[in-house]
Amino acid sequence: MRPAFYISDGTAITSEVFGHALLSLFPMTFEHHTISFVETLEKAEEAKAKINAASKRTGQKALVFHTFVNPEIRKIIDSCDGVIYNFLEHFVSPLEKELNIAATPKAHRTHSIQENSYDYRIDAVNYALANDDGSNVNNYADADIILVGVSRSGKTPTSLYLALQYGVKAANYPFTEDDMEDLKLPEFLKPHKKKIFGLTIDADRLMDIRDNRMANSKYSSARQCRMELREVEKLYKKEKLPYVNTTKFSVEEITAKILAEKGLQRHKY
Repeated sequence: MRPAFYISDGTAITSEVFGHALLSLFPMTFEHHTISFVETLEKAEEAKAKINAASKRTGQKALVFHTFVNPEIRKIIDSCDGVIYNFLEHFVSPLEKELNIAATPKAHRTHSIQENSYDYRIDAVNYALANDDGSNVNNYADADIILVGVSRSGKTPTSLYLALQYGVKAANYPFTEDDMEDLKLPEFLKPHKKKIFGLTIDADRLMDIRDNRMANSKYSSARQCRMELREVEKLYKKEKLPYVNTTKFSVEEITAKILAEKGLQRHKY
């Protein structure tokens, strides 16, 4: 298995994102390693030794994706036995020419507490936690979006991802078994209808998820899952609410669809 390293003098998030995006284009399996906060020459030598060891062990040169701004540390990593992909070096020079200004590299600039978006994201995470699963329906006026759906359709992870990644204040409200006899949009949600986004899921997938939580129960039965999903989808269509089926999508893809559909402002950088 070909080893791949994602290395940085910061969080290594940028290296991981770029590296994984590139490797996902190739139909093969990789051995992934992330080394963050390589901030000293000693740590750089340690990282180099790990790369060399992986290359020797597998008999294949490791792929090394990095974003170092310190030239001395970068020189050590570049001298390893791996194949180097330096994202910053590739793009900085053309941008300097286009912007007619010299770059001023600085470690931790991209993912740190000094980011303009940091406070937005922390506030949004606190909001999502305080407004999870219909626990507080009195401050929906502060929400950027309100996710609705049956239990275990993905509302909580999607709310938290929207908050943590994009600084979007997302509340979520569940439609439960008690609502199904005459499912309607609750009165407290009606004033915020433009903020509502529905989630649904295939019945078989919902059964599997619920069965892991409450095996052999009415809650996880095929009949119950199909009935609940049928009713909520009827409600979405009746009220003309946008919604997405989460079955085949990752949380990253679900949130991207929501952001695109609702035109929400992102606070990521």
